[in-house]
Amino acid sequence: MKASVFLIILIISIGCSSAKKTVSNKIVFAKNSVIAHRGAWKKNGFPQNSIASLKQAIALKCTGSEFDVRMTADDSLIINHDPHFNNLIIETTNYADLAAFKLSNGEKLPTLREYILAGTENNHSTRLVCEIKPSEISKERGQIVATKVVGLFKELKAQQIVTFISFDYDILKKIIELNPTAKTQYLEDNKTIEQLKADRISGADYFYWSYKDHPELIESAKKQQITLNAWTINETADMDWLIAHNFDFITTDEPEMLLEKFKK
Repeated sequence: MKASVFLIILIISIGCSSAKKTVSNKIVFAKNSVIAHRGAWKKNGFPQNSIASLKQAIALKCTGSEFDVRMTADDSLIINHDPHFNNLIIETTNYADLAAFKLSNGEKLPTLREYILAGTENNHSTRLVCEIKPSEISKERGQIVATKVVGLFKELKAQQIVTFISFDYDILKKIIELNPTAKTQYLEDNKTIEQLKADRISGADYFYWSYKDHPELIESAKKQQITLNAWTINETADMDWLIAHNFDFITTDEPEMLLEKFKK
């Protein structure tokens, strides 16, 4: 009897130990600048924003994997870039109706919860770069989405591995209000570096040509200790220019190509 009890306790202990090994509570971010745009999808033909593309970015040891969050009519947080999925408008459609249609690799449309859990499993190097899409219904709805997203990362104890990005400046300000230590990057170049600093937004993530046309942004960001990211960089010459200017992050659909540059 005692032997049986001991065996049960041993099995439970091993199971708990394995779970702890699977979920990465402490991630040391990879020492490259590669942010896989919508995951590492292109080379292997995975759907963009799929869990498969996320896991591939983690397997490649990219320093980050970017994905897009929207909210359905019944307040489900889901992963999709466009405002519609299978010709259904996400913000006015319930999740069950959207999930009836599979991604091209057979995955169901992932929820943010599923995505975070997948992103913390066997991950020792890759931050989650969470783009919160502006609501097309109202600014107020965007604030609700931001609150729910921040709350979910907190619930799943994944606050330390996420960077939030958005084209909606007020969404980022809401995130900082909820979590003053959150890492944030603004995607539109209509704010000065000084304004980002004043509003405690920690990074500029502008379109590549914004920096090419206004190289003073780079010097200003470094002076203000604002992190630099650029999107979406798929040409080798553009990658080389950003590397030469010591960008903290480079968002690309070609993570394998960019990783080779850092290996060299």
